[in-house]
Amino acid sequence: MTPEKLTRQAVVERAMKIAATDGLQAVTIRRLAADLGVTPTALYWHVKNKDELLSALADHLLAALVADVDPSRPWQQRLRALVTALVEQTRAHPYLAALLPVIDKGTAEAYHRATDTVIGLLTEAGFTLPQADQVATYLLMGATAMVSCQPGGAGGDEEEAAELSRRQRLDLERLPPRRYPHLAAFAATLTGPPDLDAYYSFGVDLLLSAVEAMAPAADR
Repeated sequence: MTPEKLTRQAVVERAMKIAATDGLQAVTIRRLAADLGVTPTALYWHVKNKDELLSALADHLLAALVADVDPSRPWQQRLRALVTALVEQTRAHPYLAALLPVIDKGTAEAYHRATDTVIGLLTEAGFTLPQADQVATYLLMGATAMVSCQPGGAGGDEEEAAELSRRQRLDLERLPPRRYPHLAAFAATLTGPPDLDAYYSFGVDLLLSAVEAMAPAADR
């Protein structure tokens, strides 16, 4: 690609491909320039440094979270839609879980918009602003950790997940059942690949049921 045809969008999309194939640590200005066939200097017209590059990458991925949601819907439904979108984006791009803690949040517009939206929904539910900020953080951490801790490993195929499940079962079966009766009983359930749809549905329900149960507005 010639420097004249290079765009910020092209830079971000190439960074996504590198992160998906080689991991977030491989996303560097030098590697990106080599993949795009330009000099590192050419990239500085679009991203000033690696920090800005990572923020741009996060911004691109988080844009899907702030899609328009009917404001007439109850806050619970709007919050569920946003958390579900975050989980789906993280499933599609597992490196997002590692990306969010390291970005310069001061330059991530979509991050600010998503966070502001969530805090608004939580204050509508009756939480104070400090509480809403804390809950928003817990939801972010819970949603991304859900993907990082996915049974079978994030990003793996069904065959790989089944093999990891088999290994986990064998490891648990080696434990003394009298000492660890519940782990022994759990091992017997590991008979095939995990049901990821059920895993994520339960996870989102668990996060949001806790928020709804503690929402001050729920007591009114």
